[in-house]
Parts: sequence; structure tokens; C-alpha cells
Amino acid sequence: MTGKSEQTRLLVAGVALRMFREIGFEKTTMRAIAAEAGISVGNAYYYFASKDDLVQELYVQVQEEHAARAAESLAGVKDLSGRLKATLHAGLDVMAPYHRFGADFISTAIRPTSPVNPFAGESTAAREASLAIFRNAVEGASPSAPKKLRGDLPELLWLGYMGIALFWVYDTSEGQRRTRRLVDGAVPLVVRGLSLARLPGVSKVLDDVLNLSRSVRD
Repeated sequence: MTGKSEQTRLLVAGVALRMFREIGFEKTTMRAIAAEAGISVGNAYYYFASKDDLVQELYVQVQEEHAARAAESLAGVKDLSGRLKATLHAGLDVMAPYHRFGADFISTAIRPTSPVNPFAGESTAAREASLAIFRNAVEGASPSAPKKLRGDLPELLWLGYMGIALFWVYDTSEGQRRTRRLVDGAVPLVVRGLSLARLPGVSKVLDDVLNLSRSVRD
């Protein structure tokens, strides 16, 4: 892609993401995006085949911003509880501009066959970027998480984050403070549970849980 083409692509993406924030996903059309960007509808479709492609662009940009904010928040934080809280709150900060229209995105993404489903193949790049954020939070912790958990923990945390994001979508409290309280209350419980993983009896149960988790992901 030439420099001019890349500039046009970035222009279309930037206009679309701004319109998603300002008027919502449902009201944003490819025709309106093209008009706002000052290009033809056909040209807009050349860069993005549909709004779904633009949602994938949104996913990727949100993850890039989440990674940057999380890295900044994690500076100097060593304990796992603090690192997880910082990471989760950074994610909520990044999503905040889209809260008014979160239900629009959920109604589209929740369908199993939807290409913007977070578990879909089309969402692989954004999903891997999000997993890397949680991997960084776990790997930089001191003391470290139990060894047997380290490989699976980032994905388990990401799945938990998906649940938090769903709660956030329907959280009508000012500034989504209930979601913030959920994060602050749940993280210490998770970390406390991880500390029990070193106990022999609990360790065996944990092995069964991890094996089940891996079996349903294969």
C-alpha cells in the first residue's frame, strides 16, 4: 500500500471510530463515513469491506491504547494484585468513550457467527494483543504467580476481563463506578485464590480445572 493509500485508509478508520464514539455503531454507515472523510463510497469500501472490518480496526486500536496505558500504570508496581488492578482499570479508561453505545457493539458481537465476535478468527489480532497485556501483567509480578498457572493465567484473566466488559456495558452508575468496585473487589480474591494453588490438596483440584479449561479450548 502506497503512502497516499495508507493515509486514506487511516483517514477512513479515524473518521469511522470518531463516528462510533459520537453517534454509535448502528447510526454510523459506510456512506456517512465516506461523506465525512471526503471520499467516494466505493473508495471507502476499497479500504474496508464493511463496518465489521472497521470494528476490527477499533478492537486493534483499543488494545494498542490499553497496552500503552497499562504499561504506564504498571511502572514501579510489582505485586500481582496491584498490577492486575492497574491493567483492568486502564482497559476501562480506554473503553470509556464508547460506553453510551456499548450495547450496540455487544448486540453485534455476541452472535456466534459474527466476524466481530471477540472469539472469532477475524478477531485474532486484537485478542492476541489483549492476551499480551495480561501476560505482561503476570510476568512482571513479584512474587511470581504459581509456576503451573503462568502459562494459562493470561488467557483466564482475559476471559474474566470479557465478563467485566459485559458488566461494564450494562453498568449505568455514574462513571461506571460499580464496575470499578467490581475490579477492586475481585482482584484480591483472585490473587488470594492463586496463593492457595501451592497447597497440595488445592493443587490437585487446580490441575483438574486447568485440564478442563484446556480441553474446551482445543
